Amino acid sequence: MKTVIWDQLSEQEREEVLTRPAVSSKIDINGIVTNIVERIRTEKDAALLEFTAKLDHVTDGKLKLSADEIKEKISKVPEELKKAIDHAYANIAKFHEAQKRQPVTVHTEDGITCELHTHAIEKVGLYVPGGSAPLVSTVLMLGVPAKIAGCSKVVLCSPPPVADEIIYAASICGITEIYNIGGAQAIAAMAYGTETVSKVDKIFGPGNAFVTEAKKQISKDNRGASIDMPAGPSEVLVIADSKADPSFVAADLMSQAEHGPDSQVILVTDSSELAEKVNMALDRQLEILPRKEIAEKSLESSRAIICRDMKEACSISNTYAPEHLILQVEKGRSLLPDLRNAGSIFIGSWTPEAVGDYASGTNHTLPTYGYARTYSSLGLADFERRYTVQELTREALGRLENTIIKMTDAEGLMAHQRAVTIRLGHFEEGK
Repeated sequence: MKTVIWDQLSEQEREEVLTRPAVSSKIDINGIVTNIVERIRTEKDAALLEFTAKLDHVTDGKLKLSADEIKEKISKVPEELKKAIDHAYANIAKFHEAQKRQPVTVHTEDGITCELHTHAIEKVGLYVPGGSAPLVSTVLMLGVPAKIAGCSKVVLCSPPPVADEIIYAASICGITEIYNIGGAQAIAAMAYGTETVSKVDKIFGPGNAFVTEAKKQISKDNRGASIDMPAGPSEVLVIADSKADPSFVAADLMSQAEHGPDSQVILVTDSSELAEKVNMALDRQLEILPRKEIAEKSLESSRAIICRDMKEACSISNTYAPEHLILQVEKGRSLLPDLRNAGSIFIGSWTPEAVGDYASGTNHTLPTYGYARTYSSLGLADFERRYTVQELTREALGRLENTIIKMTDAEGLMAHQRAVTIRLGHFEEGK
């Protein structure tokens, strides 16, 4: 990784150092995705089959897995892998079960009852990246909260051929509607529906820059669907002090670099000596990594930043707003009050990012591209919607009458006012 000294950079140089590779890409992602989304919206299965053949190189015309195909693929999953998936499922379910909310009832004054209720979003679509790294863990991160929330229809799309372990994980989450569809075309199909693919109300799941762009586009169209968050190429920022283990830090950086060439990893440290040791450890670990070429490409756009102290390190992290933030410092928890913008935080030498990705119980679907400033990590609440209820007695309405009259006079909304005064006999219709 290229090493830079933060205090020696201009404002423009600092901005460039923290620029994501996908954001700075010169490929017309917007235009490509707009074409895919519009064609699937209007041509449905015909366009979907065309893009599946062109982009996924699948020409058999089979978009949906049958019950027999699902059963056959599940039987091929090794028992040891099933046990591992079951273990992760249990922890994720335990953490998300604890997020269930009880109805709220408040008597704001005598005779006025206000309530807050939640219910599950009816139809949800889950996108699970596949390709060179089928993300079975993502199935659990999306499927478990959908199941706990009680969503009545859950649709899953993943690039063909859908991996056997993805199908097993889907099955234990109660998902039976599975499609061999990937990329922006999968997002569009779930958003608008086709002759084969069910239309959903909200779409969840991470993906590459094209998937992220498709989610953004369909969420702006009232004919489409809402989305969880802009979750694109993976990223991690590690804050480390001089006492951090360089091999641990390098391993955390490498675990994200191997996701894809458009992933980015950042090291922020107050020790130039540590940065040098981390770079040497990266070289050693890179040589034995099966996904070496992918990680090398990612590291080209990654940086080691030398800062003055941990306070400045926190400031840099808040500016970058990382998807994953790892604190490899002596007293990591002491930094939490200074940290604002991160999807998920991992504290200490024994908490690698990988535990959150797979089995600690937290959700690994997190905001990227700096959206951690305003978006949160995925949770049970994302699969639910809130609604309020209110009920008043006649006496309570009477006590509110003058307040409402004054406010509606100020706003000039007489019909609102008369909805109150007519009830109380203080206004006669037609006069």
